[in-house]
Amino acid sequence: MSPITTPPRGWRARADLAVERGRRIDRVIPAFLLDSPISLVGYAYGTAVGWVWGTLWSTGRIERREGLWVFRGMPAWTFARGGVCVGGCFLTGDGRVSDNLLRHEAVHKAQWRRYGLLMPFLYLLAGRDPLRNRFEILAGLEDGNYVPRGAA
Repeated sequence: MSPITTPPRGWRARADLAVERGRRIDRVIPAFLLDSPISLVGYAYGTAVGWVWGTLWSTGRIERREGLWVFRGMPAWTFARGGVCVGGCFLTGDGRVSDNLLRHEAVHKAQWRRYGLLMPFLYLLAGRDPLRNRFEILAGLEDGNYVPRGAA
């Protein structure tokens, strides 16, 4: 995904509000669901789903990088944006997988570990706009190639 060349005015303040809204949501999630054996089961399930999906559709290299299983050569319709993290798997097309992008995806992996099967629902609740999605913001908008370096 190409970065937004000029993010809209006030995007950083809106991003900060999105992160704070996410913290408020986290406070109402029962503690036994976060960073727990229950979330670990959800993370493992997500990783298994990612493995199956990646194995079915990947036409490129499958490799282990930065703690992630990276499935390359996926058809564009099998993932969103520039790629998707499902559990411990990063599913992407033929584009360059940089160290910065892997750092971004590793944060998503940690988010999957924290939230387990709540992750897909919470991500949907956060919205598709990466500049307002707390998970994308916390993973690093620059590393995820959503905004150009130095835009903050």
